[in-house]
Amino acid sequence: MKYVMLIYDTVVPEKLQFFFALSRTHHGVLDMMAPAFAALIYLGRFPDPGIAAAGIITIFAGYTAVYALNDIAGYKDDKKKIRPTLDNRIDLDSILTRHPLAQGMISLKSALVWALFWSIVAAVGAFYLNPVCILIFICGALLEIIYCFLLKISYLRVIISGFVKSAGPVAAVFAVDRNPDALFLILLFVFFFLWEAGGQNIPNDYTDMDEDRQINAKTLPLMFDRDITCRLIMGLLSVSFLIMMVLFFISSVDFSLFSYLLFGTGSAFILILPAKKLLKTGADHAAMSLFNSASYYPFFLLCVVMMNLFL
Repeated sequence: MKYVMLIYDTVVPEKLQFFFALSRTHHGVLDMMAPAFAALIYLGRFPDPGIAAAGIITIFAGYTAVYALNDIAGYKDDKKKIRPTLDNRIDLDSILTRHPLAQGMISLKSALVWALFWSIVAAVGAFYLNPVCILIFICGALLEIIYCFLLKISYLRVIISGFVKSAGPVAAVFAVDRNPDALFLILLFVFFFLWEAGGQNIPNDYTDMDEDRQINAKTLPLMFDRDITCRLIMGLLSVSFLIMMVLFFISSVDFSLFSYLLFGTGSAFILILPAKKLLKTGADHAAMSLFNSASYYPFFLLCVVMMNLFL
């Protein structure tokens, strides 16, 4: 990662780095693996080159726009939470500058133009793939804005976060099949919903408890004690693993025995063991480690699927 960031700093102009930081592109790229995985495990083969190219552009644009909307909608609260030491955190969201808009590194007008540009690109691409996809994108973007405004209102905003993270994979299935199998789609949605809640949203809020308490935020870790939160995380990730196992079984991909062994072992190291460590210690750094590890899970799943498609 050190050498990757060195190349990044050398090649990408500093001003553009602030906009990538606004969209958390370094983390967003990992999230973009989710719709790619969803399309491949559903289809059981690589889509046509034209669909694949349009899909890649649309996925990048959509995630870039939605992540930017997150910081735009929440920048007032982010300004209150910014601390001098915040950039020294070790989570993925802090590899680049954290909340550049709240820190005044880019203007609100520039951020809005950036988000609007990528939203238009995503909308055009989604319409080309399937008009249903553009509806999913619009709903996901609106829900992301609502999610930010619920920070001081209700911890149940975690439900909205689950819908937003599931939108991309669900849209990807509609992009490759205009009449997808309902059961597969529901299981896919539930998996990403639980993975987002247990591996991303709640652990991230867990590490932000001190900052969130200062602004009177209503997050799940603040509303319940640490033990309940850790047990909930463990339960959500365990169920998500079982659902993904079912998806592997009903998928059109002809998975080998080795693939199932790889899937089970990888899932244990990426999701279950970090969650178990958090449950045992209750430490903030364990929650952050889980967040970082779980962020790579869609990429891991994509690698398992592609291994079977190539071999």
